[in-house]
Amino acid sequence: MSLAGCGTVLSAIGFDADDTLWQNEYFFRMTEEKFAALLSDYAESDHITERLLAAERRNLQFYGYGIKGFTPSMIETAIEVTNDNVSATILHDILRAGREMLRHPVETLPHARKTLMELCGRYRLILITKGDLFDQERKLAQSGLGELFDDVQIVSEKTTETYQRIFNAAGRDASTGMMVGNSLKSDVIPAIEAGSFGVHVPHDLTWVHEHADVPIDAPRYHSIEHLGELPDLIAGLR
Repeated sequence: MSLAGCGTVLSAIGFDADDTLWQNEYFFRMTEEKFAALLSDYAESDHITERLLAAERRNLQFYGYGIKGFTPSMIETAIEVTNDNVSATILHDILRAGREMLRHPVETLPHARKTLMELCGRYRLILITKGDLFDQERKLAQSGLGELFDDVQIVSEKTTETYQRIFNAAGRDASTGMMVGNSLKSDVIPAIEAGSFGVHVPHDLTWVHEHADVPIDAPRYHSIEHLGELPDLIAGLR
């Protein structure tokens, strides 16, 4: 879908981080598999995964997003699944798995650096990500992409108000902003509701909590197969 004819000059582009610029959900899935294996004597893996997801959802209001919230949710689930009989050894292994996730090297996704370099200097580029402050700062530093952004916003949640605030602070109103990310729920839909463009870049793995219906009828909704297609999409603004 072309952006031509929209009559809007694009001034700022927001980019999601996890699973848009670098791998993230892949490491959560690997850890979930290890976690299910640790508790295999107590329940089937599907049941364990279901209980873990329920714990994560309950705990979002307390721990927020990211590994530092995921780890206590695993501990809570282990206690529930074992009926309060989880061993110290299993708890130790869960904590170790969480630390391993925090130490895992950042793996940038294809086209991320090239696309950012092509757009850098032409638009105000803003990293807009949610999660733990320290962990997101760590990943950004390791990615080597930090110098390509004019601003970095690490937020607790991505809402319509979040995008309005960020794009307004960029010097123009939200109608001249664009948000690019893999999550329809967090990156695309609230950005569109704020008056911005929302560009969906699907990832093979997306956390079930981030699933949402495609806003196919929204004029400012667009979808690309990978970040390498973004410059051509943006060119349609001219």
